[in-house]
Amino acid sequence: MKRLVILTGAGMSAESGISTFRDSNGLWNNYPVEQVATPEGFAANPQLVLDFYNYRRRELLTVEPNEGHKGLAALEKFFEVHIITQNVDNLHERAGSTHVIHLHGELMKSCSVNNKVKPFDIPPENPDIHIGDLAPDGGQLRPFIVWFGEAVPKIEESIEYVEAADIFVVIGTSLNVYPAAGLLHYVNNGQPIFLIDPKPVNVYRTDIQYIKKGASEGVKFLSERLKTLN
Repeated sequence: MKRLVILTGAGMSAESGISTFRDSNGLWNNYPVEQVATPEGFAANPQLVLDFYNYRRRELLTVEPNEGHKGLAALEKFFEVHIITQNVDNLHERAGSTHVIHLHGELMKSCSVNNKVKPFDIPPENPDIHIGDLAPDGGQLRPFIVWFGEAVPKIEESIEYVEAADIFVVIGTSLNVYPAAGLLHYVNNGQPIFLIDPKPVNVYRTDIQYIKKGASEGVKFLSERLKTLN
């Protein structure tokens, strides 16, 4: 089987109803991203940050994977599929994808302020984190999210998959956020690259096959194209 590596961003989940900072000009309830998605913001106002992720977690529990998510999962019948996502939702897994790398963390997990690499599952029936909720090591629980300014632990693993890809696909990301945007540099010359997005995306490579569609329609179109490459 050929190895298909897919990088997904916010546009992948938009059709499921997941809101993004970009949709609201970088604000959440009039708070800038720096106050709710940075270590400094958490240190200054942990209650605000916990409220933000509690809200996002509850939102996630009300939505379902879209046809784009399901279409990528179905490709596992024909390819060795590895999904690298900038999204913190679990919609890829819920759609049936079995190998997903979350670059920016996972919304339905928490971790200790003392150990940001060991996650704990958050039960859907009790999705909120409160001040005073402690990890086994005694540290305050925080969202298992890679905030702006923090290292991205999964980037090296992701680079290895991209370097070994027979086909590389980008879906629903502006390719403006690093280090994820830099993964495009690691695709070997001559390997097919597809980019699915209804809006123009500025890319430096000239060998990209652009599919100007949303995630669901784009994945359906891509699946037909990939049949000629398998």
